[in-house]
Amino acid sequence: MTDLRIEQPDSDAMLRDWQRVHNTIIPTHILSLDDVRERVRRNHLELAYLGDVLVGCSTLRPPTTEEPTATVIARILAPHRGQGFGEELYARGLKRARELGAEVIETVVLASNVDGLRFAQKHGFIEVERYLLPGDTIPWVDLRLV
Repeated sequence: MTDLRIEQPDSDAMLRDWQRVHNTIIPTHILSLDDVRERVRRNHLELAYLGDVLVGCSTLRPPTTEEPTATVIARILAPHRGQGFGEELYARGLKRARELGAEVIETVVLASNVDGLRFAQKHGFIEVERYLLPGDTIPWVDLRLV
């Protein structure tokens, strides 16, 4: 995994890469480039490349003084799963969340993403809630690290 490069998106091209991974893995909640631009202002986003090949992205929703919970989400494109890339993104997000003072760590996975649910459970997350957003047909699963 020495060729894995993780970067924060700092250009529209990189934001489009983050958008592509997100929209591929979460087809029920398609984000526009403007949506991604808004997210990068309030969250910590990262991209993972193997050489020049895009393999995944992550999101850290940081804790606040009012809500000491951070949400860590790692997304890996299907052809690149099972190679440790999700582990790396998750570990980075978890470390940063703790550095920012998170007292609780959560993640959220689309219920149809069986690989993502398995990954979260393997890493000590337990399901705390399932819900449908307006217009959705596939539930979201909130999980908490125990």
